Amino acid sequence: MTKLRVINFAVSLDGYGAGVDQTLDDPLGTDGERLHEWAVQTKWFGGPGSPDGIDDRFIDAGFESIGATIMGRNMYGPVRGEWGEDMWTGWWGSNPPYHHPTFVLTHHAHDPIEMEGGTTFHFVTDGIESAFEQATAAAAGQDIRLGGGVSTIQQYLDVGLVDDMHLAVVPILLGAGERLLDRTDRLDGFGPPEIVASTTVTHLTWRKA
Repeated sequence: MTKLRVINFAVSLDGYGAGVDQTLDDPLGTDGERLHEWAVQTKWFGGPGSPDGIDDRFIDAGFESIGATIMGRNMYGPVRGEWGEDMWTGWWGSNPPYHHPTFVLTHHAHDPIEMEGGTTFHFVTDGIESAFEQATAAAAGQDIRLGGGVSTIQQYLDVGLVDDMHLAVVPILLGAGERLLDRTDRLDGFGPPEIVASTTVTHLTWRKA
C-alpha cells in the first residue's frame, strides 16, 4: 500500500524548518542553510560521509521505494503569483534528484516540465487531495515523498494523510521562521517517535499507530 512519507526533513532545536527573510540567494532564510549541513556531508550528496554512518543510512533510505514526490511551490522556487515569462525549472539544475513524477502545489496553472533523469514537474492547482491522488497513481505501488515546505507538510498532517514523518533535529537555534509542529494535535494518531542520535543530528520518526 502506498504511503505518504515525510523524509529527512530538517528542523532546528526550536522547531523551525526555515528561517526568516527567505530570498533567491537565501531560500531557507537567515541561517536556514545550516539546517542541511548534516545532509550535505553524506556520501549521497558527494560529501565524505557522516562520521558514524548513521546519517548516510537515513539519507539513502529516504530514496528507496519512492515513486513520486509532492512539494509546495515555495520549495520548487522563488517565483510568486503568475508564472509569466519566467523559465524557472527548480533549484536543482537540469537533473533534479527525484527521477520520478513530482507534483508541485500552486494556485497558478503551468504546463508540465520534463527534466533530465526522469523527473517531470507537474503543477497541481486543485488542492492537496488532488495532488495526493495524482501522486498515488504515478507512484504505481511505491511510496510518495512529501517535501517541504513547512506549510505543505502541515496541510497534509491536518487532513491525516501523512503515514510516516522523519525529522532530523539539528542542534542550532533559529529563533524565528516557519515552525513545523506549532500544534501538538498534529501528531494525533501517531505512535511514540523512534529516536536515533548521530554525531550531528537526532533522527525522530513517527509512524501512524
